[in-house]
Amino acid sequence: MDGEIWRPSAAQVDAANVTRLMRAHGIERFDTLVARSVAEPSWFWDAVVRDLDLEFSTPYRQVLDVSRGPEWATWFVGGRTNVARQCVDRWAERTPSAPAVVWEGENGDVRTASYEELRALTDGVARALIALSVTAGDTVAIFLPMAIETVAAVMACAKLGAIWVPIFSGFGPDPVAQRITDARCRVVIVANGALRKGTPIPMKEVLDRAIDMAGGVEHVLVWERFGGGDLTPGRDVRWSDAVDTRVAPIDAMPLAAEHPLFIAYTSGTTGRPKGAVHVHGGFLVKIAEEVAYQADLHPNEILHWSTDLGWIMGPWEIVGTLALGGTVLLTEGAPTHPSADRLWDQAARHGVTQLGVSPTLIRALIAAGSEPGRYDRSSLRILASTGEPWDRDSYLWLHREVGDERLPIINISGGTEVGACFLSPHPVVPTKVLSVGGPSLGMAVDVVGADGDTVAPRAVGELVCREPWPAMTRGIWGDDDRYLDAYWRRFPGVWVHGDWATRDEDGYWFLYGRSDDTLNLAGKRIGPAEVETVVAMHPAVAECAAVGIPDAVKGESVWVVLVAKPGADVGDIEAQVRALVREHLGGSFAPARVVVAGALPKTRSAKIVRRAVRAALTGEDAGDLSTLEDPDALAGIRAAAAGGSS
Repeated sequence: MDGEIWRPSAAQVDAANVTRLMRAHGIERFDTLVARSVAEPSWFWDAVVRDLDLEFSTPYRQVLDVSRGPEWATWFVGGRTNVARQCVDRWAERTPSAPAVVWEGENGDVRTASYEELRALTDGVARALIALSVTAGDTVAIFLPMAIETVAAVMACAKLGAIWVPIFSGFGPDPVAQRITDARCRVVIVANGALRKGTPIPMKEVLDRAIDMAGGVEHVLVWERFGGGDLTPGRDVRWSDAVDTRVAPIDAMPLAAEHPLFIAYTSGTTGRPKGAVHVHGGFLVKIAEEVAYQADLHPNEILHWSTDLGWIMGPWEIVGTLALGGTVLLTEGAPTHPSADRLWDQAARHGVTQLGVSPTLIRALIAAGSEPGRYDRSSLRILASTGEPWDRDSYLWLHREVGDERLPIINISGGTEVGACFLSPHPVVPTKVLSVGGPSLGMAVDVVGADGDTVAPRAVGELVCREPWPAMTRGIWGDDDRYLDAYWRRFPGVWVHGDWATRDEDGYWFLYGRSDDTLNLAGKRIGPAEVETVVAMHPAVAECAAVGIPDAVKGESVWVVLVAKPGADVGDIEAQVRALVREHLGGSFAPARVVVAGALPKTRSAKIVRRAVRAALTGEDAGDLSTLEDPDALAGIRAAAAGGSS
């Protein structure tokens, strides 16, 4: 663990949103705010609502109710609100000409929607949904690339009280059908296509096949991203025919704070995906709090996170940015196409102030020879990341090459079911290399051992949360027992998240990957990220994954699957990697095999799926693989392992 790498200036602290909150309550030190936010959650979340001017058309009479236990906590009891009112309508009234959404297509097209224009489009979509008999409580699948129309679809559903179901824009028909069936969607909003890496993705054709498999879909609203395309008579409706932006404004429905907002699907290690249910009140308040106090977004600033609506960071950036009256930049396609410098070019041209990435994306850009120094990055104030633990070299590259050593890396950690994050640095305190900072405000997180007791500093343990929080899932859609089994029953009344974590004597926290990915070698436990960080030091390695493979003697042995840099010499790489790991971690952790493959299985949010790597090597069931961007990577790993590549 390294020391401090960034420290805020007095001017940065003075201008920060969280400083305003602290001053309003006479709090001088940030660690005092953290402690009070955890000890007095009702005080804190009420203070957030007031500081960020979040409206409840009917005031809540109680902030938190745990009468049914922490598993079923409810928030802002008796209050009524609506995310569309908070994110669109009130800004259309207050700052109608301010930019709400900027969109850039992969082909270079750029469009901007002001808050007034976004409201008109949202209301047009809402009218179209009403014509398709959508009412409060109905589920509507949204199968769209990131675009202005996507934001309007999300907000139209919210305005009517319908529950939107985001689906990754790159899915094939099977996972689309699975989500439509599980969420019982009668209506789907789809694009007839999208661009990714210069290739049109036939999203409407994928949906048609999915509907044939799923059944139950009565209406499809088709946004014509490209011209043409066949429609199914009696079922499909063209966006251009159904969405009229000249309609009279529609008032957002005042909804109970616990009214479902959307269902976010996340892959399980086995079985079908889990539908995490998020609600209007809790998701709005927690996400607005994070974007305000962690990303430090101000109303005249532009936030961009390289993501998709089907990953939790899609809803996070849309709801959080618009709730604060800021501008969200959405882009179509891959962040590495048409060049590895696309992100920096966009940041320069659009004046991005907050930029979010994943560690895997940065590693890919480094391997591709990306040169951020060629672009003006002076507008950037905050770099942010999430998705997986960092390796040191990539973290430092982001800090030096992108941030010019002047920007904090707000490295957050949470999850789809969390609805937000457990851990985060904040831009008013110093950051450490690779650290996820400390507890996010209001989050009673802890690191525990097998007995559920808090472990000592620097000891690796299970990340848990001892108290509920506003944005946590209200269960797994249609499966309460699965929800309780997944998170609450290991230590009753405590949320077990499935991450290995530690904290140092200074109070900085660090993650070591998923606890179900942990390597147990003859009784010696180690997180895969620790092995991968060492392997990544090898100059020929572009990226890698370490997994545990059954071993008759040790129980498990370490296998490493790596992707080499273009043109790298891999003739003796197995021996070299073993020596490197032995040198840095000890002989017990030296890999038994090193497999050189063409690619690693990743989600569209660029996260490496280690359980899929393990399954490719062992032949076991990998569980749900619908989030993989390139399933063919698994066949490549199997072939490389069988052929003795190393």
